[in-house]
Amino acid sequence: MPTASGLFKQVIYKKEVTYGLVPSAASAQLIRRVESSIDLMKETYQSNEIRPDFQIADFRHGVRRVDGSINGELSPKTYSDFFAASLKRIFTTGVSAVGASVTIAGAGPTYTVTRAAGSYLTDGFKVYDTIRLTVGTLNALNINKNLLIVGLTATVATVIVVNGSALAAEGPIATTTIGVVGKKTYTPTTGHTDESFSIEHFYADLTQSEVFSGCKPSTIAVELPPTGLATCNVSFMGKDIVTAAAQYFTSPTALTTTTVLAAVNGVVRVNGATVANLTGLSINIDSPQTGEPVVGSNSVPAMYPGRVNVTGQFTAYFDSVTLRDVFVNETEIDLAGVFTENNTASAGFVSFAMPRIKVGSASKSDGETGLIQTFSFQALLNTAGGTGTTTEATTLVIQDSAA
Repeated sequence: MPTASGLFKQVIYKKEVTYGLVPSAASAQLIRRVESSIDLMKETYQSNEIRPDFQIADFRHGVRRVDGSINGELSPKTYSDFFAASLKRIFTTGVSAVGASVTIAGAGPTYTVTRAAGSYLTDGFKVYDTIRLTVGTLNALNINKNLLIVGLTATVATVIVVNGSALAAEGPIATTTIGVVGKKTYTPTTGHTDESFSIEHFYADLTQSEVFSGCKPSTIAVELPPTGLATCNVSFMGKDIVTAAAQYFTSPTALTTTTVLAAVNGVVRVNGATVANLTGLSINIDSPQTGEPVVGSNSVPAMYPGRVNVTGQFTAYFDSVTLRDVFVNETEIDLAGVFTENNTASAGFVSFAMPRIKVGSASKSDGETGLIQTFSFQALLNTAGGTGTTTEATTLVIQDSAA
């Protein structure tokens, strides 16, 4: 009898229509992974009877739950469904302004993209959106580049080029399209979604299937180290398992083909300024789920969501007192990063923007190297954001070029 090998194991998922009910087999998605540890867990009960034979005579299984994680390397699109479920809002296509007349000015590293008519704010553009200029008779230096908005008024978007290349001053250029790249999600103030997934482990070498139902992300941990690849670890809580001697999600959509991200490609902004001294960044999205067992059922009938709590940590060389004093003075700041597949001007990317954070601790290393400061942070609801303003009314915004 063969022994199962991880190389033959496939991890496949699909959104559920009804919590805990495995959806139809068609249109599921294979997912890339480093490891998937999702499994069935049970409560157990040992008999407390006191017996003259001095022994334990019974042991029972109780409530069933699914627990574990899918750990992988971060790439555009790959984990977008889980990010959306954790933040309680599906990814939606970014806004655009079509047929705009624009003038580009500046000498770098910041530039302005001024429109002759219409309003960026009314259209729904936000600070820390990554946009591209397309169509029209734009200079080759200006077309199809990832531009991060760092300042915004009704008619003027102040941008930086994500890969650090230059723009050419020109304009007005008629019939230009200004568009937010890909899709965005964030925790909204109303209209929250409550999504769950069925996740299959199919062991092709054994022809055995385990389908875990009612799986909801409870924690997503994103690690962006200065060396090595970016990682994304998604922890799940779920309801039950269905086993079979055949694959359930037949003919799933193939694995995504986007490139794994490395934090050395992209740009990071802290407290309204581009920083080059960060030595690491981690972001944790906690969206806990709770559910209580009921009499007459060996599984929890429903999982109830808790608050979305975004925290993290960044490290930076101690080369000035600016970041230290943010902690000392309890100053609220913003933090955003765009991380790209490569260093080309139109590279695919995933970005994270937190319009309002507070630093909760600051410590410094010591030794015969450059001293490193370590800052923990708590992301907070941006009460100044919303419709018609420069920022979203949320804790965290994620933009994915391929979602």
